[in-house]
Amino acid sequence: MEVEMKIRGLMLDPVTNTPIVILRDSGDTVLPIWVGVYEANAIALEIEKVSTPRPMTHDLIKNVLAGLDAHVHKIVVTELKEDTFYAVIWMEREGRIISVDSRPSDALALALRVDCPIFVEEEVLKTSKKASGSAEASSEEMRKFLENLGDEDLGRWKM
Repeated sequence: MEVEMKIRGLMLDPVTNTPIVILRDSGDTVLPIWVGVYEANAIALEIEKVSTPRPMTHDLIKNVLAGLDAHVHKIVVTELKEDTFYAVIWMEREGRIISVDSRPSDALALALRVDCPIFVEEEVLKTSKKASGSAEASSEEMRKFLENLGDEDLGRWKM
């Protein structure tokens, strides 16, 4: 089963300084996904509605899909294997449903640009909680910190 989530914001992992995209459902479920700096920047630009003088990669993908008359229906974070998340972009063109394998960071950046829903497989949420629950205490503290984040904690992304 898929759970609809929204991007709550971006933050830096206080230990590794790696960007984290924070997804949250309508309740208290939070899913942090560690991403690269460039992908975080692409997400941040769209969150903050910053326009660039030339199309960025995800803008190009959006434009290509529009030119092909393809409509993105949703993106789904489908798996978590060996600390790596996997995602699928679901789209339709000429009545045909197409699924495209993607890194979650790219799928999320595209979802923001085409304004489509973001889903996470329930099993990914369970696996993610088990992984953070079975690790050392610092991971448990991080999980609790992320679950208790308020809007004021998710400030503007700074490069």
